[in-house]
Amino acid sequence: MNLDMILVLLKFEFIWRALIVGFLTSLCAGLLGVNLVLKRYSMIGDGLSHVGFGILALAVALGLPALQTTIPIILIVAFLLLRLRENSKTKGDAAIALISVSALAIGITTFSLTSGMNSDMSQYMFGSILTLTQSDLIICIITSSVVIILYILFYTKNFALTFDSSFTKASGIKVDFYNLFTAFMTALIVVVGMRMMGAMLISGLIIFPPLTSIRLFKSYKKVAIASGVLATICFLIGIFASFVLSTPVGSSVILTNLCVFCLVLIISYIRSLQKKNARKKVALNEDR
Repeated sequence: MNLDMILVLLKFEFIWRALIVGFLTSLCAGLLGVNLVLKRYSMIGDGLSHVGFGILALAVALGLPALQTTIPIILIVAFLLLRLRENSKTKGDAAIALISVSALAIGITTFSLTSGMNSDMSQYMFGSILTLTQSDLIICIITSSVVIILYILFYTKNFALTFDSSFTKASGIKVDFYNLFTAFMTALIVVVGMRMMGAMLISGLIIFPPLTSIRLFKSYKKVAIASGVLATICFLIGIFASFVLSTPVGSSVILTNLCVFCLVLIISYIRSLQKKNARKKVALNEDR
């Protein structure tokens, strides 16, 4: 694909809708993913995506508006999954995995019994960003704006909760409330992002950018900024790569994230070897 073809594609309204939704969703996922990864809550994002698929399938089967129906229900589910994750007596991770797999099975069965294994199911499982409607765009803009504003407003408290929840709780801050707040914001982005990435891949958008950024920086602020930037850059590269290679957008974006992550791993490994060799040289010189 040359520059002229890209300029031709940018003349279409559905391409701009895809770019706007993808950019905003990637940015929010990258920011929220830092807290989830550092607090080891990544499983919640994956569980929400599978539960969201099951709810979307039921909404489509009942003839209800998909996103408008799913968002309030997934917020309730986010609360329940967070409770399960924090309650060690119920083996939180296992319970979340059980719920997510069950919801996925319900969604697939619902589609097969109603509309059949058609393009609707494929769109929600693997994403179909080029089929976004104007209402989807509006919902995404509103949701993403709310998430970004709230993330900035509660940045300091999220930082404290991420690294020392015990001290934060002792200082009078409502830890449970802010953990729930993070889960709710993640639920919103998961529901919106499912149209772009699909239920099977949206969790990768939350996990990859933070993991890559953590390899590059040690400061929480730098990790958060880098995660948001990497998420959006990988999305833009992935969507244009999908145009060139005629591959699904969701998988192209995730593979782009994977390539960047592997590249950073290699660079980090080379740097560690260089530092190790440098320390050996210093030790040898001191022995002499």
